[in-house]
Amino acid sequence: QVQLVESGGGLVQAGGSLRLSCTVSRSIFSINILGWYRQAPGKQRELVARITSGIDTYYTDSAKGRFTISRDNAKNTVYLQMNSLKPEDTAVYYCNVVVAGLGYWGQGTQVTVSS
Repeated sequence: QVQLVESGGGLVQAGGSLRLSCTVSRSIFSINILGWYRQAPGKQRELVARITSGIDTYYTDSAKGRFTISRDNAKNTVYLQMNSLKPEDTAVYYCNVVVAGLGYWGQGTQVTVSS
């Protein structure tokens, strides 16, 4: 099985920064797709950022220029650096990996940005 554990969430003021971490229970060396999603109460879960084994990245429009996704294969960890945080970034953030066509999710970490 594949297990993911997120950490690094918390409460910050607008303009602040957080660095989220996602540790995977297996090697991520051969995993092509890893990403971060978020879900606010009453809203659909949305893709925030994605990174491939080729280190190509994708960011949703609201995250471009503020968030950076990266991976450390030696540590089996995916990161999401979030800068210039806004109240609208408030949500539970989830790590996701795709293995053999199946998606796996962590339990999520809460990010709250105050005005």
